[in-house]
Amino acid sequence: MRKQIRRALLGALATVLVPTGLAVTARPAQAAPVGDHVIFWNNVLLKTYRTAGGAPGPLARSGAMVHNAMFNAVNTINCHKTGTYDDFNCLAIDYTGFNPITNWANPDVETAIDYAAYTVLTSLYPNIGFSGDLAAAQDGIAVDAAQQQGRSVGAKAGQNMISNRDPLADQSGLTTAYTLVNEPGYWRPTGSGNAVTPNWGKVTPFSRYGEAYKSSFRPTPPGGYATMSSLLASGAYATQVNVVKSLGRATGSSRTADQTQAAWFWANDLDGTYKLPGQHFAHTQVVSAGRGLDQMANLRLFALVSAAMADAAVVASDANYQTPIDLWRPESAIQLAGTDNNAATTADATWKPLSADRNGVGFSPASPSWVSGHATVGSAWAETMKRYFGTDEITFTGGTDDPHAVGVTRTFTTLSAAAMENARSRIYLGVHYSWDVTQGYTAGTKVGTYVSNKLLQKVIGGGTYPTASECETKGDDFVYGNLIYSGYYCRGDSPTSWRLIFYPWM
Repeated sequence: MRKQIRRALLGALATVLVPTGLAVTARPAQAAPVGDHVIFWNNVLLKTYRTAGGAPGPLARSGAMVHNAMFNAVNTINCHKTGTYDDFNCLAIDYTGFNPITNWANPDVETAIDYAAYTVLTSLYPNIGFSGDLAAAQDGIAVDAAQQQGRSVGAKAGQNMISNRDPLADQSGLTTAYTLVNEPGYWRPTGSGNAVTPNWGKVTPFSRYGEAYKSSFRPTPPGGYATMSSLLASGAYATQVNVVKSLGRATGSSRTADQTQAAWFWANDLDGTYKLPGQHFAHTQVVSAGRGLDQMANLRLFALVSAAMADAAVVASDANYQTPIDLWRPESAIQLAGTDNNAATTADATWKPLSADRNGVGFSPASPSWVSGHATVGSAWAETMKRYFGTDEITFTGGTDDPHAVGVTRTFTTLSAAAMENARSRIYLGVHYSWDVTQGYTAGTKVGTYVSNKLLQKVIGGGTYPTASECETKGDDFVYGNLIYSGYYCRGDSPTSWRLIFYPWM
C-alpha cells in the first residue's frame, strides 16, 4: 500500500511537557510499509550491532548519534514550520549546528528521518551496506519536492552530527594503549584480550558542552579506600571477593536457578548479540509499544534513552580507567588471593566465572571491574524511561540475544526492577563485585536524571548574550506555574546568536 505522505508540520504532533519530562502521545503516524520510521531504524541499528560487534561504549555512541540526528532532522522542520526559522517553534536546541531550510516545500518528515539515520550509519559503518534499508524505508514515498527537501534536511542533520562527533573532536578516536600495573589488585588480562577502550572515559558526553560534569558523577572509591593497598587489606574487600566467589563460580555455586537464568539473560557480552545497549533499545521498543507511542513520541524517547546510555558508558569507563583503582576482576582476585595480603581471602587457582563464550569457555570482560558498565548503563536507561513516562510502574516482558538464554523472556513490574536485576546479574555471572554494581547503578541514575533534564532543552524564553562561549553561563531563573526553571544562555540560531533557555530546576 502506498503511504499517504504527511505535509502538516507536527506542531500538534509533538507537544512536550517540559516540566515533567512527559511526552503527550501525538497523532498516529500515517500507514507506511515500515510503520514507525524511528523503530525501523532502531531495528537496523540492532542488526548493525550484531554484525559489527565491539565494545559497548562505541556502540552506545553510535546509537546516540543515529537517534539524535533523526530528532534533529525533525526538529529542523518544526523550527521552520512557518516557512522561516523561529526557534520558539523548535522541539529543542540542536547543539550540532544550524540547519536552514530555504524555498520551503513542507519537507517530508519520514524522509528526513530516513536520511538522517542513513547518513550517520554509512559514516560510522562504511563496510556495512544500508542501501537496502533506505530503500525499504522510502518505499511508497513519492519523489516530489517535499521528499527532496526532506532528504536534504535529513542528510544535513546527519552530517552535522558526524561533524560534531568527529573522533578527534569528541576524543572517541584516542588510541593510547593501557599501561598495565603488575601489582596485586590491579586489572590484568585474563585470557579475553587486552584492555578494551581504555580512553573511553575521556569521550565528550552528549548531554553537556563542558567536560567537568563527568567527574561529578564519578563514584567514590570502592569501600571508600583511595589506595589499592588499603583496599586489599580491608575486611570489606574480603567480603566482596567471597560473595562473588560463591555466587559467581561456574560450577558448585550458591546461585539459585532463577539467578543463573538472570545472569545469562542480561549478559549479551558476545559479538553476534545486540550487546548491552541493544538489549535496552529492544526493551524500550517493548515499553513503547505497550504504551501506544507513535513516531513523534518515539523520536524524543529514543533520542533521550540513547544519549543517556552513551553518556553512562563514558562515566563507567571514566571510573574503570581514569581513577587510581583499576580493580582486577573476581577471576584474578580469587585465583591470586594469596598475593592480596588479606587473611580473609583464600586462593582457588581453578576458579572460573559462569560467564562463558559460545564454546562454553569461561571468560571475564577485558576491562577493570570497578564500576560495572552494565549497571551504569542500565540504571541510566531506567531513570530516563521513568522520567519520560512519569512513572516507574511499568510492566513489560523483555527478551535477550545471549546464546546461553535462547528464547528466554523475563517480566518486570517496574523499570528500576529490570535495571537492578541487570546490575545484580553481573555478580551471578562472576564478573563483578557487589560494590561495582551498586556504585555503577547510582552513577547511572545520576546520568539519566541529568540527560532527561538538560539534553533536549526547549526554548521558552528569549534574549541575547553575545559574550557567552558555552552553554553554562547562568541566566535568570524563571517561574512557570508552580515550577522553577533555571535559565542558561546557549547557542541559538547561528554561531553568533545566543538564546536564554530554561529547563526544570534540579
